[in-house]
Amino acid sequence: MKELTLRQVEVVRAVMIAGSIQGAANLLHVSAPGVSRLIKHTEEGLGIRLFDRRAGVFVPAPEARSIFEMLNQVFHQMENLNTAVQSLQKGDEVKLSFASAPSIAQFIAARAIRSISARFPRLMIDLNILKFEESLDYLLLEQGEIVFMSSAVEHSSLESTPLVQGRIVAIVPEGHELARQEVISVHDLMRFPFIGVDPDDPYGAILAQPFRDAGLNPRHAMRGRFAQTTVSLVRHGLGVALIDEFSVAEVYMPGLIRRPLKEEATITAYSVQKRGRQLSSFAEYTIGRFRHELVTATERRRWDPAPSA
Repeated sequence: MKELTLRQVEVVRAVMIAGSIQGAANLLHVSAPGVSRLIKHTEEGLGIRLFDRRAGVFVPAPEARSIFEMLNQVFHQMENLNTAVQSLQKGDEVKLSFASAPSIAQFIAARAIRSISARFPRLMIDLNILKFEESLDYLLLEQGEIVFMSSAVEHSSLESTPLVQGRIVAIVPEGHELARQEVISVHDLMRFPFIGVDPDDPYGAILAQPFRDAGLNPRHAMRGRFAQTTVSLVRHGLGVALIDEFSVAEVYMPGLIRRPLKEEATITAYSVQKRGRQLSSFAEYTIGRFRHELVTATERRRWDPAPSA
């Protein structure tokens, strides 16, 4: 043996600090015979004497003094490395940038970020809220690592990964006559002022699909670009609407009644990233937490109770 291992460095230094085999064993929480054997094996392998024994105390041999100086340097560098690793594990001096569509950001993002912050308490999180068309530049210019969208972003330089499929639900103001129904059909919604999203918008096209499938063409009394806007307009009694269940994934939403849609209609949440880009471990963990929160949101089978007759 002509080279020292890190384990040998650790044991030799422990003997130097403790001044005895038993003391070194106590420091390392190992047996004294094991330390003694390793010291003997190390000296024989290197062909040099590392310690002299004086009055029962192990002291560095004169010819090995320069070695012990370097051993201390190596040990301190290892301590610095371990400190750096621990800091990285907590997110020290690291910034995680990602973005989300408004519909996912409303409730899902906050729950996912709560878990991310608990895992990496010192991680700086930069969350952006993007419109669909803004996600392309955001990712290609590497302003962030990932984007969570309610539809795939079709581009050769991007990669969209489906996370979970959710439902389209109906929302009406509290006290509305449709609130008395357990289930609402698109045919029911046609009888009232309808709040929608431009069907030429990817998100609007998803919301319009149940009407198209039923051969209906709803007239929008008003339009809102984002889910939060639609929720606010309905809550204030200005009409009824369809929306994705992620946008209303809160336990209590005063002023708003959520009902299952009779017609089958779904929406898929995606994580989108630049093709070929290696994501950080923080970004990969974030995707996992968003998937978990999205799946949890889809497990709800009932929203708001129907009023008693």
